[in-house]
Amino acid sequence: MSITRRSFVALAATALATRPGLAADWPAGRAITVIVPYAAGGGVDQMVRVVLPYVQRHLPGSSFVVENKPGAAGQIGADYTFNARPDGYTLGAATSPTLTTVALDRPVRYRVADFVYIANVVDDPCALWVAKASPVGDAADLFERATKAPRTISVGTAGVGSDDHVLQLEIEQAKPGLEFNHIPFSGGAPVITALLGGHLDVGSVNISEAIAHHREGTLRCLVQGGAKRDPALPDVPTLREVGIDVVAGAQRGIVAPPGLPKPIEDALTAAFAAAIADPAFLADAQKVQLPVSGTVGDAYRRSMLEIDTRLKEMWARKPWRDR
Repeated sequence: MSITRRSFVALAATALATRPGLAADWPAGRAITVIVPYAAGGGVDQMVRVVLPYVQRHLPGSSFVVENKPGAAGQIGADYTFNARPDGYTLGAATSPTLTTVALDRPVRYRVADFVYIANVVDDPCALWVAKASPVGDAADLFERATKAPRTISVGTAGVGSDDHVLQLEIEQAKPGLEFNHIPFSGGAPVITALLGGHLDVGSVNISEAIAHHREGTLRCLVQGGAKRDPALPDVPTLREVGIDVVAGAQRGIVAPPGLPKPIEDALTAAFAAAIADPAFLADAQKVQLPVSGTVGDAYRRSMLEIDTRLKEMWARKPWRDR
């Protein structure tokens, strides 16, 4: 999505003019808090801290603070954001599919369909990785081994219900008889450590998290889950190219509580769209290997709800709590 600063200012002014009381109170009244439902330093936290200075630049009078509320696979932060006052001063970082998988696994205090979806900043494809010296040659070899000897190939993921885990489940669903031995970790970094240490056969990890090890020659990527090949892995096929009609990855974006006034929603959406299109932001994102998406507003909402529907169908067929 492309938007100029002039068109953004016009859009924001029009939006606020429809609610005169908001113009004086938002966003200059106080800082906007962005809740990150994970610990500092992770992929979601990084996304937020890289993009917010550019949003502030494109949202006159605004300032932002980041508050990390980790715990329960992101549920604590998601609950907090959903139930916050919808006044434009509390936003939350969200990641899919975890937002849905957590809600399927246990009671939560949010409804995926009722968040206000502002912008999906990053779309980070999943991929399957092995150590450089692994005897597994390519994706076809891996799938053959996991079919001939089910549950003998260990696959590490960032946890039950993570996008990495969903990738494993969708591969198994697409290839009857194929089964991996799922080993859940508490994030992508421990998976990579275990893979490099020879304690895992395969790591299911987002491309941005493992690409540095690929460049160093310590890890090999067998197959990637994006809709098309990532420029950083031009020689690695996608799942679709090896006969599995699956696109899998982590969407990392910004949401707001239900009931957010439409003028504020429109101004925030315009500001994030302008920030994501800002050449300086794109340069900074490239430096830290952030695969920018740039989907905003209704398009972001539709994408999240499509994932939500697909995952609910998967859960209805076979809950993955123990897989």
